[in-house]
Amino acid sequence: MIKLIHGFYNMDTNTVELTYNGGSVLAIDCEEVENAYDVTNGQMADLDGLLYNAPMEYASLVLSGEMENYLKGPALHGIEETAENSV
Repeated sequence: MIKLIHGFYNMDTNTVELTYNGGSVLAIDCEEVENAYDVTNGQMADLDGLLYNAPMEYASLVLSGEMENYLKGPALHGIEETAENSV
């Protein structure tokens, strides 16, 4: 059985690196992932927060195919303007 034993964000290569038992490593290229979506500046701020503070959650979103649903959800950073705020 393959088991994830470690994961971290590598700032030098802009990848989330996952290490599994047996020594296999999966590197997720964050720029490639984010280029696949029409990411706003606010969404990028949320994704950067995940990368720095919860890289395993970022990897989980990518590997489960839930990144698009995450990006459609409410912003976590609090800088998105709504129509009500811009009047």
